[in-house]
Amino acid sequence: LAAWFRLKYPHIAIGALASSSPILGFENLTSPYSFNNIITQDFKGESENCYKVIKGSWQQLEDAGKTPQGRRLLRRSFKLCKNYEDVAYSLESWLQTAFIYTAMTDYPTPSNFLNPLPAYPIKQMCKAIDNPTTGNDTFAKLYGAANVYYNFSGTVKCFDIDDDSDPHGLSGWGWQACTEMILPTGGNTKDSIFPASDWHYEGRASYCKSAYDIEPRRNWITTEFGGNDIKRVLKRFGSNIIFFNGLRDPWSGGGVLKNISNTIVAIVAKEGAHHVDLRFSTKEDPQWLKEVRKQEIKIIAGWISQYYQDLAHLSF
Repeated sequence: LAAWFRLKYPHIAIGALASSSPILGFENLTSPYSFNNIITQDFKGESENCYKVIKGSWQQLEDAGKTPQGRRLLRRSFKLCKNYEDVAYSLESWLQTAFIYTAMTDYPTPSNFLNPLPAYPIKQMCKAIDNPTTGNDTFAKLYGAANVYYNFSGTVKCFDIDDDSDPHGLSGWGWQACTEMILPTGGNTKDSIFPASDWHYEGRASYCKSAYDIEPRRNWITTEFGGNDIKRVLKRFGSNIIFFNGLRDPWSGGGVLKNISNTIVAIVAKEGAHHVDLRFSTKEDPQWLKEVRKQEIKIIAGWISQYYQDLAHLSF
């Protein structure tokens, strides 16, 4: 939004810091497999075993959900509060949410952006999964990983996996994703940490009709703001934009990762997560993060300095 605001209103905004901005994450610009490929690599890069356990767990959950005995096992293993009708499906969705949001917020310091989380939460999830005391009990491993995201405070006695409370207002994002922000992120290759699947616009449109009784504006973003051949286009008429992306953030697959010009620059952090550069600074911040922020501040200071120099030389 910051980048688009700068491009649309250059007389109001003298520059923009577009942090973790997937402005290329639309149909025919970025692969629908990119988002989950990055999540897969985040977990696989931490622990090959962790990746394999999660990848192999979906079929086990599905199989357990087919029998009364299996459903009882799931309710007991995950300490669920209720007797859910389709417990396996609900658990799959609940666990996938945890893995996706943990990848987004894999920060190097403790955080409370979506849920209270420790520093490097993927590392902590994989520690729980690789814990030798769980033996070959996949559900015990998943339960330990889920606790990192859903119960790091240690205060939750049982899990309500159908809880649809929205303390962070994320339902607003659901509306955006059904109106203008049609971001194809649901594809999974055979190597994905999630079950293999394709992304189809028709599936999104059907959901949006059911949830909001609306038809998405499928191509509005790329019609209004562009995206195709962005380097050639922005090099000719854009300026004063910083694109920051952390490569551990699944949204970085739709980000600008290379400089477009001297004034439209990309700052890329290999270990960075979703808009980590904009988070509060702490004494525990790693050096690479401190350097990212210094670079951003230096560029922004240059924009402001140039603005006032230009004002001083205006002739009326």
